Formats: sequence, C-alpha cells, structure tokens
Amino acid sequence: MLRVIISGGGTGGHVFPAIAIADAIREEVPGAAILFVGANGKLEMEKVPEAGYDIAGLDIVGFQRRLTIRNLIFPFKLAASMARALSIVRGFQPDVVVGVGGYASGPVLKIANLLGIPTVLQEQNSYAGVTNRLLASKAAKVCVAYPDMDRFFPAEKLVFTGNPVRKTLALNRLSANEARASLGLRPEVPTVLIFGGSLGARTINEAVMKHAHALAGMTELNLIWQAGKMYFEDCRSSSLSGCAHVRILPFIENMDIAYSAADIVVCRAGALTISELALLGKASILVPSPNVAEDHQTANALALSEKGAALLIRDVEVGQSLVSEIKALLEDKQKRRSLEENIKQFARPNAARDIAGIVLRCTKKREYATE
Repeated sequence: MLRVIISGGGTGGHVFPAIAIADAIREEVPGAAILFVGANGKLEMEKVPEAGYDIAGLDIVGFQRRLTIRNLIFPFKLAASMARALSIVRGFQPDVVVGVGGYASGPVLKIANLLGIPTVLQEQNSYAGVTNRLLASKAAKVCVAYPDMDRFFPAEKLVFTGNPVRKTLALNRLSANEARASLGLRPEVPTVLIFGGSLGARTINEAVMKHAHALAGMTELNLIWQAGKMYFEDCRSSSLSGCAHVRILPFIENMDIAYSAADIVVCRAGALTISELALLGKASILVPSPNVAEDHQTANALALSEKGAALLIRDVEVGQSLVSEIKALLEDKQKRRSLEENIKQFARPNAARDIAGIVLRCTKKREYATE
C-alpha cells in the first residue's frame, strides 16, 4: 500500500491545495493511505477532517521577525514539534512526504529527510516562503506556480505545475445569468464581486463603506460583497444594506456560483485566489494584503499586472481609487476582455493531477516511481 504524508497549512492558500493534491493521489492510487500533519489551532485541523482525511497536529508556532515574548518559547515549541514529528513519521512509515508550506511542514520534512524518505515541495506563491526555501536543498522536486522561481530553488528541481484549485470551480456549469438569478440578482446586469477572504479585509471593506452612497446609486450593476465574519455587522449597517442590487454576506459558501455571476472580481492576491481567477478567466482588481510574510501578495499581483492579466491597487490607495477603477472597468469592455484572456495564461487546470504524478514518481516504491 502506498503511504503518503502531506504536511503544512495555516491558511486556505496552503490547506485547500493540499487537499486537492490528496484527492488527486487517491484518484491515481485509490487505496493510498494519506495522513495530514498540521499545526494545532490552525485552519487545517478543521478543513482536513471535513474533506475526509486523518490529521495529526503539532504544537508549532512561527518565529516572529520582531522582538516578542513568543520568540522565547519558539525553541521549546520547535524541539517538541520535532519529537512529535519523529513519532508520527516513524509510526506512519510514509513512502513519500509532501510539504505545502506553513509552520508544520518544517519539522515533518526535516525528519523525513533525516530518515531518507523522499520529499516533494509545493510552493504556491511567486515569492517563496521561508520554510520551503530552507527545505528545498533536500527535496526531490519543487512544484511551482510562477516562472523565474530559480531565484529561490535549485533550477534542476523545479517543475512548473501551477496551483491546485477546488474541484467545485471546474465542475460548475452555471451560466452568469443563472448564477445571478440563483443569488436573487438581476440576470442581465453586469456584476461586481468583492471579497477579502473568510475573515474579510478591513481596508477593502472601509473603501466600500466610504463610497457606499456612490455605490448605492450605481443601480446599473449588481454588487456581491463578502464582508467577512469579523466585519459583517458593521458593513451591514451601511447605506448599501437596503439596496436591491446589493448582496452583503458574511461568508460565501458556494464560491463557484459567486465567481460565475461576476464580470469583475475585487479581492486580495493570495496564491489560491489568483489560481482560481486564472482558471475561470476573470477580470480582476487585486488589492494585495501588506500583512503577509515577505509581502508575497504584492509579488503575486505584480506577476499578473505586469503581463496585463489583472489590475493592481495598493492597499494604502484602495480607499481613494477603488470605485473609480470599478467604474472605468465596467465601462471598458475591451479592457475586461483583455484581462480575461491574459489571466488565462496563468491557468493550470491539471495542477493537482500533475503534482500527484510527481509525488508518485518520487516515492520509494518501484511500482509508482515510473516516468
């Protein structure tokens, strides 16, 4: 039996691609035993079991780049996590270990390397994370989603696969009009989708509320606004809440429907989001979060905007220019079509299957380790 450990997480950008890779491995090898290893208290401890996989947790925390009390306990947490990772790896006896970035992947892949177990890395962003950079020298292969990643990893180990996305997006067959109607919006009207992740994005929400009166008067469009659970009550009290052409939501369960309904998407620039936009060919206005490691969202957004595949608004400028950019893009159909076509060049619909194939080729078991 093939045995695989997939380790990492912390955010949806790590967790959902990891689940997609596991699904693809199971499609290739239905009897494969797959164990996830994540960080206790993080998103993966909830989402992985929901997807039907077992997960073990490490009490691991990140090292802060500024002086903080958390850094004093970091060595002790790391030592405990290494011991726990050793116990997990020895107990499960994997044939290959996959790291998707995030705190938990460091100890697990380090132990795998020490025990001579092949490892494969998956890097979602255009600016590689610290954990993956540290692990790359011992990895068999590094799967990436952007060009020029030899800045961070050995060139001979790189495989350009793209990022896996949720299956529901590829399987959705609703037309734009059908999707809008299902949300109670006017089917024939151009639609803007604004979201900032499950928790919301404060500066994007503040920009919308700042221009709520203007947006309330833009009845020539539909507006879907995922404010996020943290900000929903405040946003619902804005003048937009009573508008028939606006839907304000704390969270969107069926993102496939929301994407189908949208002509323009306004969002952050996380790797998973960009991969979804590329797969679906959506004209987008990206507002990178400045509060992420190495400012990698700005690097992601620049990789697209420099190719004419998305528009970029800096976080500090979104309050001033968001509505004017939306208006201009709504009026310029040719620009929207250009953005839609250019972003498709970044799409890799078979990313999960391709990564699964690489994982199988790197395993110690001969029956799977074939080209």
